[in-house]
Amino acid sequence: MAGLHGVWEVERTGGALPPLLGVRKRIHGSRGSTVVGPLPGVPFEVRGNELHYRAPFTGFVDVVEPDGPDRYRGRATFRGVTYGHFAMRRRAMADELKAQLVKHIDEAYALEQNVLRMLDGMISTTEDPEIEQALKDHKLQTEQHAAKMEKRLRAHGASPSIVREAGGILGALMKSVVDLARPEKAGRNARDGYATEHLEIASYELLSRIAERAGDEETAAAAREILQDERQMASTIERNWDRFAELSLEEQGVSVPAS
Repeated sequence: MAGLHGVWEVERTGGALPPLLGVRKRIHGSRGSTVVGPLPGVPFEVRGNELHYRAPFTGFVDVVEPDGPDRYRGRATFRGVTYGHFAMRRRAMADELKAQLVKHIDEAYALEQNVLRMLDGMISTTEDPEIEQALKDHKLQTEQHAAKMEKRLRAHGASPSIVREAGGILGALMKSVVDLARPEKAGRNARDGYATEHLEIASYELLSRIAERAGDEETAAAAREILQDERQMASTIERNWDRFAELSLEEQGVSVPAS
């Protein structure tokens, strides 16, 4: 059903359904999902005017009918038995675009918090003075990046997601424990740092473009500025692969004959 394409806000109108606070349906073509806040969505297939949920929710079907401009009324059913009623209102694209922009800014902020703690682990396990200084310099940059993203969140009336930040902290702390325990630190630190820099590069490339489409030039400009720092750090790692390889082998007591 072409008319169902888009993002819909859902509200309970009767039956055994919960209040449905923060519930939305995202529909694109023949597929969609029902989502609650930042949680993963429950996927379904669109078959005419019916939304058929996939396993493990097989048997649940939402039946919807037009109820005016950008509105639908629906029945929640299980194996053909109706157990609740709801209404759907199409979310304005401008509102949805802003919501997506805020989500990507929030994810960038959480990523920076994760990187900060990763850098702490790397700095504490690095014995090469030059590499240690480069990591400390990048930590200062990363703190600035996080502050910029938090500022952009505040500009949109949002605050950092506790769930995302907590997840990032937990992952970084786990990595720090592993860093301290493993015997081969230099090479693995370089590998992890290089991969993380490119994850950040990809995140800010995407954020800058979404911000441009949302008309938020300040966020787009901040993302482009941060991109320069991330590319520079990735380039620094690239230039030192030979050194990282040497340090990694030395940590394992392996000496390589001079060529």
